[in-house]
Amino acid sequence: MPYLPPFIAPTRFTQADAALAQVQRIYQQQVEHLREAMRQFVAGALPQASTASIRRVRGCYPFVRVHTDTVSRVKAQEMSRLSYGFVAGPGKFETTLTRPDLYDRYYLAQFQLLLQNHGIELEVGTSAQPIPVHFAFAEHDHVEGSLSAERRQLMRDVFDLPDLAAMDDGIANGTHSPKPGEPQPLSLFTAPRVDYSLQRLRHYTGTAPEHFQNFVLFTNYQFYIDEFVRLGHEAMADGTSDYDAFVEPGNLVTRRAGLAAEPGDERGAAPLRLPQMPAYHLVRGDRSGITMVNIGVGPANAKNITDHIAVLRPHAWIMLGHCAGLRNSQQLGDYVLAHGYVREDHVLDEELPLWVPIPALAEIQVAIEKAVADVTQVSGPDLKRIMRTGTVASTDNRNWELLPDNTPQRRFSQSRAVALDMESATIAANGFRFTAKSNCRAWPTISTANAWTSTCASASAPSNCCAPRALGSCTAASCAALPKWRSSNRRRQARERVERWAKQCSPAHRAWTSKGLP
Repeated sequence: MPYLPPFIAPTRFTQADAALAQVQRIYQQQVEHLREAMRQFVAGALPQASTASIRRVRGCYPFVRVHTDTVSRVKAQEMSRLSYGFVAGPGKFETTLTRPDLYDRYYLAQFQLLLQNHGIELEVGTSAQPIPVHFAFAEHDHVEGSLSAERRQLMRDVFDLPDLAAMDDGIANGTHSPKPGEPQPLSLFTAPRVDYSLQRLRHYTGTAPEHFQNFVLFTNYQFYIDEFVRLGHEAMADGTSDYDAFVEPGNLVTRRAGLAAEPGDERGAAPLRLPQMPAYHLVRGDRSGITMVNIGVGPANAKNITDHIAVLRPHAWIMLGHCAGLRNSQQLGDYVLAHGYVREDHVLDEELPLWVPIPALAEIQVAIEKAVADVTQVSGPDLKRIMRTGTVASTDNRNWELLPDNTPQRRFSQSRAVALDMESATIAANGFRFTAKSNCRAWPTISTANAWTSTCASASAPSNCCAPRALGSCTAASCAALPKWRSSNRRRQARERVERWAKQCSPAHRAWTSKGLP
């Protein structure tokens, strides 16, 4: 029999905060059990795996479960505009949960919606899904490194280690089929899948998941990062800034002028070398700030980072980069705003078939078009001269021009594509795949919806337009090309417009911000 902590029986709740407290209690009990057992194992106190009396040490994730007997909802008219927070029909629905310290406000909001929509009880208990011991470690625990090679080999016999079979994306892909008697999924991601991605985010971005904000910019140009860093430090020097902190790789935290350091800030240190996809965060207390990630080049990187950031349930992500203009009417530095995509990236073909359309979100498209008009001081028909909207083709072959007979050119022409890059379609497709909207009719979910779009400047030369403005930043090169934009007043007005867009981008987001959700 496994060595388990004292059993906490499943309990039913009609109050969201009480249900969340029970999730926190169970999770803390289970991870403390694993941490203490690991400390004993490091000290040599646990039985050797070669003995006949060995007992596996195990802790399990908490679960939340709902039962409903009807398709109807208590507040169907009021809540119908939200694509999450309800189940699609009668039955039993369940998911495992992790890191309630990170997801507390998110879980609370989803619990409240389930209770409001269905008038049912939430059942919270301890699941049978083991917590891999590596996922139970605290942020700065590195106890495994002190073990001998022989002792590390014995870990698998004593503890549960990460099991990839328990963390696939079948739910998000719409291919998951519960076995007879099994509950239907209540969320896009199981707890092991979330924990796996949280670990990967630390590895790839060099920052803790706690620092990520709900609005995410992706880029693969360092000068955009440099400008974002400059703006971040400027904001921290301004005691009236709306941002509380600026976080750089290595969890290096700079607090706004006038704010005291918080516990844990002292652990941050600039790394000797940058991680593969360094992330930078302009932090607000309610997580409505901005995260910017240099994802590098290519669709594989784009899929990799969005696979993991998706578990944080951000409200929006935007790709900011450069692309090749495919129309003779385009000039260096023009904007391209994708309304559709030709997916020749090939990294998501199995998860999201090519015949699935990837629609643009109208609210964000309109917001970005207004942002371009604001930055350039150009409107009406003249705006179309510097900003092309249409299909963007994304390829995984940077040297497609060298293929025999230049067959890709024919396909791009047939698609009426206006631009070509390597990441936009991937990021848009994964945004679609990981939203509640993409699965709400087939799979009930308690996940919020992401927004996705992509912008790029035509041609490979540096852009003379200010694309980062879409989420409140600007490059020095672009400002030099736009005299009207250089004034601090214009910059302030642009930021205010971005913040208004962030609050108005969708009815769902208005609901989030009004309730103070993450």
